[in-house]
Amino acid sequence: MQPVPGCPIGVFDSGIGGLTVVRALMERLPFESIVYFGDTARVPYGVKSPETITQYAMQITQFLLKQDVKLLIIACNTMAAVAYHAVENLSPVPVLDVIDAGAREAISETRTKIVGIIGTPATINSNAYARAIHQQDPTIRVFSQACPLFVPLVEEGWLNHTVTLLTAQEYLRPVLAEHIDTLVLGCTHYPLIKPLIRDVVGPDIRLVDSAEAMAAITAQLLNETNLGNPARTPPEYRFYVTDVPYHFQTIGESFLGRTLSRVEVIKW
Repeated sequence: MQPVPGCPIGVFDSGIGGLTVVRALMERLPFESIVYFGDTARVPYGVKSPETITQYAMQITQFLLKQDVKLLIIACNTMAAVAYHAVENLSPVPVLDVIDAGAREAISETRTKIVGIIGTPATINSNAYARAIHQQDPTIRVFSQACPLFVPLVEEGWLNHTVTLLTAQEYLRPVLAEHIDTLVLGCTHYPLIKPLIRDVVGPDIRLVDSAEAMAAITAQLLNETNLGNPARTPPEYRFYVTDVPYHFQTIGESFLGRTLSRVEVIKW
């Protein structure tokens, strides 16, 4: 299957966090259609085994390829950390992932070459960000911190809650002690608490939003491969989930920054 410029971009995530990537893509590439898949019935992925995560990622990849996507974006840091190569081997179209995007952005942003990474336990334990950064610049020092409570706090809608602030202060204390100058938000949920994280780390530390970095790299790839949609017509957005949990519409729209329409539930 050869990618076709007029076809949609496929984006997938373990739940609804990847909607922050969709939002960044909508803003950066306003004429590109998008098909989104969120595995809301099996979230969270961050505490599952690499074998299980890879199995789920392959299943979702096969579904999106049947939607005739021209490009696949792994919007879930956890899936990107453990299943990128499996997805790439399965896909006849280009595959991008948020870890590579975030790593590239961190390298360009850091001045002191001391970078912090925050993410789910699976992402941090995989050491994927450190590997991605060191492949391009082995002189950068990387300090990682798992933040397992951030995802449930965000999904609870506690974006400015005192509990979330205290949790962030606790998680970020050891990373800040290493005198980092750049912090990668290594989970697609984290942009929603970026203002709170900014309050904790202060104004001098650069925050790398992997969703924004992903949109920039996607635009670059579409330009380089001539896969950008040539039609200047309103795009089509389709959203597939495996369950519609409580608060789904409210949280999903806060992630997306607009009304969440055309949502279809897929039962495996």
